[in-house]
Amino acid sequence: MPETSAALAEIQHFLPCPTPRAWIDNALANQDLMLIDHAHCEKKAASTALSLMYRYMDNHDLLNKMSRLAREELRHFEQVLAIMKKRGVTYCHLSPARYAAGLRREVRSDDPGRLVDVLIVGAIIEARSCERFAALAPHLDDTLADFYNSLLKSKARHYQDYLKLAERANGGPVDERVGKFLAIEKELIEAPDEEFRFHSGPVTH
Repeated sequence: MPETSAALAEIQHFLPCPTPRAWIDNALANQDLMLIDHAHCEKKAASTALSLMYRYMDNHDLLNKMSRLAREELRHFEQVLAIMKKRGVTYCHLSPARYAAGLRREVRSDDPGRLVDVLIVGAIIEARSCERFAALAPHLDDTLADFYNSLLKSKARHYQDYLKLAERANGGPVDERVGKFLAIEKELIEAPDEEFRFHSGPVTH
């Protein structure tokens, strides 16, 4: 779809680097683990949206956008669980990737800076998820490829929603803060990682 293609092109331009080929190879060799961590990512994304709704109850635009986002993320969570069940993959606890924590370390502690930064981090995570779904889809079986392609549109919209909310919370452009977080993101995506996760760097051992 042209709309999805344009949104993906925008995201690829926004991100500081493409997903390394080594990570794609890791994912293809660990598809059960990829699905388990993907389910965790969808659940965490819904939780983040809900926590923003509880913390910023006077922000009407944020409440509406995060309510919709949380519903979509939980629906995606259910869809991943259904795919896992059909494939005999058991949902279990996993240690989190260093990715989200690495980005959130730079979040300011006081508002409005805190809200601006949390929203920017949300935008980057959604953008990277979208980029990775698109990078993986050509290499996957039809069922999983169709599912990952179906997620691109909503992930692209979530990225845009987060970024617009950040600009509103900041009262203007957020380019400087975005640049700071994207520099951290590039390091997290390109540097070798100890464990494979959906948002990990490439595992080289």
